[in-house]
Amino acid sequence: MEFEPATLTGLVSHYSPSGSEGAAVEWLVSRFNALGYTQFKKDSAGNAVGIMGSGPRQIILLGHIDTVPGEIPVHVVENVLYGRGTVDAKAALSCFVDAVARTGILEGWQLVVIGAVEEERDSDGARYIANQYRPDYAIIGEPNRWDRIGLGYKGSAWVNLTMRKAQFHSAQADKSACESAVNLWVKAKQFGEEYNSSRPKMFDQLHLTLQEMESGTEGFEQWARLRIGARLPVDIPPQKWFEILSGIAAGSKVELRGYPIPAWTCEKNTAVVRALLSAIRRAGGTPSFVYKSGTADLNIVAPSWGCPAAVYGPGDSSLDHTPNECIDLGEYRKAVECLADALMTLCKNG
Repeated sequence: MEFEPATLTGLVSHYSPSGSEGAAVEWLVSRFNALGYTQFKKDSAGNAVGIMGSGPRQIILLGHIDTVPGEIPVHVVENVLYGRGTVDAKAALSCFVDAVARTGILEGWQLVVIGAVEEERDSDGARYIANQYRPDYAIIGEPNRWDRIGLGYKGSAWVNLTMRKAQFHSAQADKSACESAVNLWVKAKQFGEEYNSSRPKMFDQLHLTLQEMESGTEGFEQWARLRIGARLPVDIPPQKWFEILSGIAAGSKVELRGYPIPAWTCEKNTAVVRALLSAIRRAGGTPSFVYKSGTADLNIVAPSWGCPAAVYGPGDSSLDHTPNECIDLGEYRKAVECLADALMTLCKNG
């Protein structure tokens, strides 16, 4: 009989783009109840929280319940489940839910599974819990395949750059605000290329994208605005990038948008990483580590909690946000087994 886990299919069946997670949260809270969790609730930020056990030590397993927009019909073909969120990142969250249900209560420990809201936007759910808990260990749910452990995610910053110029007749040999703004973008890209030239690893590079362009006139002035996104390496925190871009765009207005997030890397030699490595090996896998070019809730909570952490979850991240998002259910089952094994090892030896 093919494997079709109820937690994953149920959660994926509740479409939950950022800002519309309510039904999925309510379903997950009821799922915690059905699986025998000790406590289950929706917290003040709208996150789904399930707690197994009541010991003095605590492990938090943090996944996100929101997805990007774009509903995909939920269906299974040859043991592959299709649907929005099957990869990013309801498979990881469901894996947490099922693994903790499998371990049950572990003496001396409290296992907390959280389905956080708004990760795909400003991480409101993670920002809330960062100040609510102080765990001994943390595992963050993102798709990295069942036999890989994530140890680092890049930072991010979004900037509006606005160029203003006095109006002039188009017959004059002068650059328009739009042309000047484009020239600034070219300079920023050149800076990134030069910075990356001596850094072969993607995780160590600065990646820039031009997200939006708009222009207009106001009275005797013309203006052009660029929205520039940056994926930041560890050695360029957001404030440093803001200063660099302000220098490149001298004379233009540079505004940070949203919440800039520094990059974060986890320590490799910790009890939580060792437990995951051992579990993957016992399941017949050859474990490896991965450092990702995206940004995750890891970047929000890890600096606040200051505890050993790692990122784990099944799924092929190249399918993130695509119309073909899907996961092999055999891989999902393997991830649940590995995580349950790792949690039992961690609670025994940690």
